[in-house]
Amino acid sequence: MFQKTKDSTIFLAMQTKSDIGDIVDYTNQLFDFALETNVSDIHIEPSKHFITIRFRQSGDFLFVDKLTHDEYTKLLSRIKILANMRIDEKHKPQDGKISFVSEKADGELVDIRVSIIPIVDGEKIVMRILRQNADMLSLDKLDFLDVNLNKIKISLASKYGMILVAGPTGSGKSTTLFSMLRYFDPLAYNIATLEDPVEYNIPHINQTQVKPQIGFDFASGLRSLVRQDPDIIMVWEIRDKETAMLAIEAALTGHLVLSTIHTNSAAGTIQRLINMNIEPFLISSALKMVISQRLVKKICPHCSTPYKIVDPAIQSTVSGYLSHVIEDDVANIDFYKAPGCEKCDMSGISGRMGVHEVLVINEELDSLILGKAPVHEIEEKACELGMITVMQDGLIKAATGKTTIEEIMKLI
Repeated sequence: MFQKTKDSTIFLAMQTKSDIGDIVDYTNQLFDFALETNVSDIHIEPSKHFITIRFRQSGDFLFVDKLTHDEYTKLLSRIKILANMRIDEKHKPQDGKISFVSEKADGELVDIRVSIIPIVDGEKIVMRILRQNADMLSLDKLDFLDVNLNKIKISLASKYGMILVAGPTGSGKSTTLFSMLRYFDPLAYNIATLEDPVEYNIPHINQTQVKPQIGFDFASGLRSLVRQDPDIIMVWEIRDKETAMLAIEAALTGHLVLSTIHTNSAAGTIQRLINMNIEPFLISSALKMVISQRLVKKICPHCSTPYKIVDPAIQSTVSGYLSHVIEDDVANIDFYKAPGCEKCDMSGISGRMGVHEVLVINEELDSLILGKAPVHEIEEKACELGMITVMQDGLIKAATGKTTIEEIMKLI
């Protein structure tokens, strides 16, 4: 039913009739097509005259199909049934999960996280595709620079302390967090998690879904979890002072605590904790490392071609970021661009990758943390101690043919 068009930036459904036929088949083929095109989200958006289906692929939206309101009603009911939602509820947001087995992908089990929210013209559906592929959850496959990967592995060898993964929504924090969990042998440790929702099911790890609606939130869950004799605790997100304090207390009493936080930089994470009214001496004592990250598009390796920067303004900008980490003149470095080929559907893109900065908390940063130093001072000191910033990490990857200058410049 679904196929790619000649224009690689758009995907269209083959069906053009007013009736999409068997709604079960249509839904399955929609999910299969999402897996085939390696998308991260499916958006079903009602408007006054029709309903649009779009995919998010490598951060960009692609048009997939247009449905009538009658067709949309069938699809909405089908998705609600699969996600164990109330079909008759039209005025409140609902969340659920679908476990889908793809026949086209050799029986691959995929979790689809479903969010439905009422809007003016109906109910908007957003479905996050979570592929249960163990190979995706590996630190060695997350495009960390070797120097950063070594820092992470050294910190993970600690028996206690807190490691935070920072970044905005959609920056790949969950993947990094679960990859760190999978670094450990779950049969050699007692590993427990608090999640909202549980995204990746990992064998032999004790995963718990919090339920704030019944009073079982991160804070109350963490209080109970520390009584379960855990070695490693993963808390889905540090959202408030209470959760932050409990996580820090756990880190200081012999547990390795992993979590995420919404901040724009590694150094900014320290400021965020201070703004939560966490005492600086507790931060410096408990926090071992902050990994800040973003996602950028990977260049297609099949059609990428080298070139040198000739624009003086771009040369100056790139040189300003890289002058402290490389010795070569930027004008002599090969960067890459991709015009597109059959392998990448003429897009020049081959998925996404992370760009990172890894801040290791040590004695030389303690005085700045205890003195509540501003973010720029902490970042400057961290760079003196060898931290590679997100921009520097991205430009190094651009110079090694993994992404483009234009993609990294979007991070400024």
